[in-house]
Amino acid sequence: MRTIAVTGHMDLAEGTEKLLRDALPALLRELSAGAGELTGVSCLAPGADSVFAEAVLDAGGALAVVLPFHDYRRSLTDPAVRERFDRLVAAASEVTVLPYPEASLAAFEAANSALLRRADALVAVWDGQPPAKGGGTATTVAEAREAGLPVRVLWPEGAHRGAAR
Repeated sequence: MRTIAVTGHMDLAEGTEKLLRDALPALLRELSAGAGELTGVSCLAPGADSVFAEAVLDAGGALAVVLPFHDYRRSLTDPAVRERFDRLVAAASEVTVLPYPEASLAAFEAANSALLRRADALVAVWDGQPPAKGGGTATTVAEAREAGLPVRVLWPEGAHRGAAR
């Protein structure tokens, strides 16, 4: 079995999700080759996390979800994002909710650490830029590398960040 976690940007520009959907199947096949079953671990944030989760399910893998705080769903105000979240949670084989009552940097950092503890590898949908504030993709990549976890950065040609969804 191969367990692959994801970290990545939420604010993907229009068209970038399609680039990721096109690139992820080959990367998942490569990372799970010869390992038997595939499990993807995601926090299901809008953007990269959700695209990754869909790719894992499309590949026939199992989805494990780590939610950073109670009632994470309520924080998703866009109806399309909420519908996607509901669909992915329903398809997950496991959902873990961390004991934080609300959104905070500590909750998100704890969720990223929980992802890394479960993973054999990390896929980082990342433009390579340092974080504008604490936490985020760059911090998770640094934590994974420090722990000796293999990291594969995925940022297809033509990918851009845009407005948060």
